[in-house]
Amino acid sequence: MTELTKIVLILEYDGTNYYGFQLQANQPTIQAELEKAIWKLTGERRRVIPASRTDAGVHAKGQVVSFRTASILRTENLVKGLNFYLPGNISVRAAFRVSEAFNVRRDAVNREYHYYILNRPTRSAIQGFAYLVSGKLNIDLMNQAAQALVGKHDFTSFVTSLEPNIKNTVREVYQVEFKRDGDLITFSMVADSFLPHQVRNTVGALLKVGTGKMTADEFKKVLEVKKPGFAGPTMPACGLCLMRVNYPSPLEEICN
Repeated sequence: MTELTKIVLILEYDGTNYYGFQLQANQPTIQAELEKAIWKLTGERRRVIPASRTDAGVHAKGQVVSFRTASILRTENLVKGLNFYLPGNISVRAAFRVSEAFNVRRDAVNREYHYYILNRPTRSAIQGFAYLVSGKLNIDLMNQAAQALVGKHDFTSFVTSLEPNIKNTVREVYQVEFKRDGDLITFSMVADSFLPHQVRNTVGALLKVGTGKMTADEFKKVLEVKKPGFAGPTMPACGLCLMRVNYPSPLEEICN
């Protein structure tokens, strides 16, 4: 029997034209394109496991996935070969051979997402990933309110709806911050893991603070209510990007 080894890939993709990462019947997804490229390169039908399941329209700069293969191609040739078969809006940045025990999802210590807001009167022709907010935003107040999220909390209020597969709504948030660079505002959020729509609902609620429609104390009460759909509105997926998935050691150090 041919011995299989586990490969870890770091991906980036423009999720605009995809129905999320995970396989969907009769719909284009990142996973479907990646598994198709693996088959074309190696002749193997392999299932890909992601560290984070991004939703429809969401982008990634540092998605991490794994799959098993009997291929003996060197990792640099795997990168080149997969990028040859992948569409232009999906790219493999790096590949590593890891031990069978390594799990891209369970071994991750945290994940970082960014949400981009273009804060000016008119839309941009070149910053298509950013969500346009034409009114003035007070990011000092938004940062002040956002600190209520740091720590371990029940984030039920930040779930659009409580799906049957969600057994636990407690998450630990390590960092939240808004930064402005000219017209572009970047919201970063680092947590052990995220609930569906958690970041987009968080941004929606904090924009209310930034526009004066909600106080920091009222935002804190949103967290305390623990009622699905209470936060929001849900911001469009176009502004959301998975930046990186972090592990106890860099992937370069844990590869075989």
